[in-house]
Amino acid sequence: MTAEQTAPPHDPGEPRRRRGLWPFVRDVLIIVLIAVVVSFLVKTFVVRSFYIPSGSMQQTLQIEDRILVDELTPRFGGYERGDIVVFRDPGGWLPATPEPERSAVAEAFDWAMSVVGLSAPDSKDHLIKRIVGLPGDHVVCCNVLGQLTVNGVPVDEAPYLNLLAGESAPERVEFDVVVPEGTLWVLGDNRDHSRDSRYNQEQPGKGFVPLDNVVGRAFLITWPFERVGLIDSHHDVFVGVPDPEQEPAAP
Repeated sequence: MTAEQTAPPHDPGEPRRRRGLWPFVRDVLIIVLIAVVVSFLVKTFVVRSFYIPSGSMQQTLQIEDRILVDELTPRFGGYERGDIVVFRDPGGWLPATPEPERSAVAEAFDWAMSVVGLSAPDSKDHLIKRIVGLPGDHVVCCNVLGQLTVNGVPVDEAPYLNLLAGESAPERVEFDVVVPEGTLWVLGDNRDHSRDSRYNQEQPGKGFVPLDNVVGRAFLITWPFERVGLIDSHHDVFVGVPDPEQEPAAP
């Protein structure tokens, strides 16, 4: 008689033997690994989280706001005037600050949280500003009313500028630039308290931000809870600005 013939038949009413602990642990590890890989890919190619370390974009963005940055859409559609962008320091924009010593455990935990998008440890190494000049644009400050002109057209920035009571325009910091190909000209909404393109014209990059340094376009405030919502790019402010080659002739 064969082994198959001698094996006792399985009783449907008899509970099956429990699986060992390892198969359960293995399944959990696989699920966690898949979640981490998916989160890493999303963070790297689709969306990233940052927090706001300064008041240069008030009142649009407040200190310690947490935001999401769209990395994917600009790769296909490019950027528009009015977009708020996060970018790496082009060189000399941020002061050198010593990093506080942290334990290896704290570093590892922060790294792990950043991989899945729950932490933004490099926020202080980045800046966030609003685009006012695209490649080829002629951007000038200012006309007699204190307004920027872009390609010869005055721009009314009142919808997003953070001005003190009684002010009609920010402090006058004159510049007259044509934005080179592959770069942007960016300014803060809290114009009188923003070290932006205007104040970095003596740096090697002359105040222009290389597109290669741009992480993406900020589109959503995620924290604090009472401020959760979409970030307004105010594209309508620039709707009357012509393409660079259509700039009106000077009178």
